[in-house]
Amino acid sequence: MATTDPLDLLDADERAGLPSAAARFVPPMLATLTADHFSDPGWIYERKLDGVRAVLVRDGGGTTIWSRAEKPMTDTYPEIAEALGRGPALVADGEIVAFDGAQTSFSKLQGRLGLHDPDRARATGVAVFGYLFDVMVVGGRDVTGLPLRTRKRLLRAAVDFTDPLRFSTHRNTEGEAYLTEACARGWEGLIAKRADARYRPGKRSEDWLKFKCVREQEFVIGGWTDPAGSRQGFGALLVGVYDGDGLHYAGKVGTGFDGQVLHRLRERFDGLAADRSPFAGPVREKGAHWLRPELVAQVGFTEWTRDARLRHPRYLGLRDDKDPREVVREEPGGGDGT
Repeated sequence: MATTDPLDLLDADERAGLPSAAARFVPPMLATLTADHFSDPGWIYERKLDGVRAVLVRDGGGTTIWSRAEKPMTDTYPEIAEALGRGPALVADGEIVAFDGAQTSFSKLQGRLGLHDPDRARATGVAVFGYLFDVMVVGGRDVTGLPLRTRKRLLRAAVDFTDPLRFSTHRNTEGEAYLTEACARGWEGLIAKRADARYRPGKRSEDWLKFKCVREQEFVIGGWTDPAGSRQGFGALLVGVYDGDGLHYAGKVGTGFDGQVLHRLRERFDGLAADRSPFAGPVREKGAHWLRPELVAQVGFTEWTRDARLRHPRYLGLRDDKDPREVVREEPGGGDGT
């Protein structure tokens, strides 16, 4: 049960040093991808969820939900805004997810994306849940300078966690064992977080590290190919990532679509048609049509080839919370915006 004043959990010195802060959007902290998995008593380990990052703001007028890029999402997920309800002023960090069986599924969440009418959003039948894992403002005070463990205590005290709101649980110390378990369960991976670290709004930090079980990331859609045989809409997406020379071609994605998705995407393409390729180098794909590079797709794949192409890519869905210019090839030491 949320306390009347969560800040009562702090000692007098901690509380006295907190700056005043309004309950408004705070750019979320970002994690760094790493291939170096470890266990450490100074770190905590959380499940990496396959959903949409969200900043939830509660003030005297109720709750609003924002994407990482500060796009409004309250009407897309009205039941989550209602569940957070009223209480002490709050700015919390979390992830909104849908489930396919026991797994969080970005593909399943596609049924909600882009809907800004509460009735239409509920009518999709896609059940959503909001997992909260951090807090930046509590009771009119900026708590980003406090250690992570302290912020988590404040978050638990400030929110009544009943479905569809859930507290993102964590484990202490045993990162490698937890990662083995996570991969065996089919999870996307873990987020390792330094337990005594402050929150760094809008910054990518090595205080938060991604341990991944699967290969997937965002790609910019720069074109499409003609359909073959009985297929309708289009054949494959032509996708890329940005580097120093512009948009670098990464290959074509021809699986992961059903008929409805093919039709819906093809309609989007009509308004984005371009006369020339947006890719920095030559792309020699038969039946290619070019697009302005404004759409971002989530794609799963097995590996990168030596010539920087995707092997066995599969379309997972569109992202409307990522700026195309931020989409780069993920490497350990870099990040994907989570």
